Amino acid sequence: MSMNPDQIIDRRRLRRKLTFWRLGAFMLMVAFLTALSAASGLFDNFSKKSSDHIARVKISGFIGNNREMVELMEELGKKNSVKAVLLDVSSPGGSTVGGEAIYEAVRKLTEKKPVVTSVGTLAASAGYMVACGSDYIVAHRSSLLGSIGVLIQYGDVSRLFEKLGVEVDSVKSSPLKAEPSPFSPASEEARQMLENVVNDSYEWFVKIVAERRSLSPIRARQVSDGSIFTGSQSVENGLIDAIGNEDDARDWLVENKGIESGLKFVEWKTKSRRSSGILESRAIVQISKWFGFDIDSQAADQLRELLPRPLFLDGLVSVLQTPSDN
Repeated sequence: MSMNPDQIIDRRRLRRKLTFWRLGAFMLMVAFLTALSAASGLFDNFSKKSSDHIARVKISGFIGNNREMVELMEELGKKNSVKAVLLDVSSPGGSTVGGEAIYEAVRKLTEKKPVVTSVGTLAASAGYMVACGSDYIVAHRSSLLGSIGVLIQYGDVSRLFEKLGVEVDSVKSSPLKAEPSPFSPASEEARQMLENVVNDSYEWFVKIVAERRSLSPIRARQVSDGSIFTGSQSVENGLIDAIGNEDDARDWLVENKGIESGLKFVEWKTKSRRSSGILESRAIVQISKWFGFDIDSQAADQLRELLPRPLFLDGLVSVLQTPSDN
């Protein structure tokens, strides 16, 4: 169908309008993403990481089988702008496998960069294991450290089932298969099996303490009885090097590793956490303003804490256990 000149002109005008609005929508989206990234601090962080600095890595909470943390250690070893690494540890411990994996990653990292540890509130069990991988450890006088050891726990609900009149039977290929079972008291053979497993990992843990802290085997075993120590006691027992904070750790790097004085600490996070920049507190505050809400950074932090975080406790555990307040 042929069109008259007026129809052709109208169609061209419509195309120009569509192009204009498409371009406008695209620019608006770019502006939104830019503002969001700025609110999350991504641009600032990129700029800081491009210049020479000391990378700060926080290791807190329960230590699980964290592949992302191991990958972060590997990444830091390849970055020329990272002149040293500070581990900011505040952890009650976690799974023995998780602690071992991060410890080994730290040891590999020390082959490329100097690594120091600054202990916050707590570095116990697997948390202390990770700290042992570094070249130098400082802690506050009232920090808690130690709880060196391994445990494995299992439940026994057999008496409860007996009261309920419930019986659980099983057919097994061998007596120790699936033992200990929560449905019956553990046999002596099952307890001995678990004791052998725990002792094997414990001996390995004690060996790490002896080697990394330059302690005799006897002395290492004396401080590895599960006891916890303050920072001051830890200095006396050889578990840490000095009382101090991250600034003192930096001074040690300058004096002993030739690190340039004045280098700033720049926080590095695992990829899974970095990719959630949209959920950073500053971003939440900014987004709330766009939608007419007014919340402060503290409220934003509380909102982030509502997000579910999975926790898996399996296998051997090296963790300081404290009674719940509830």
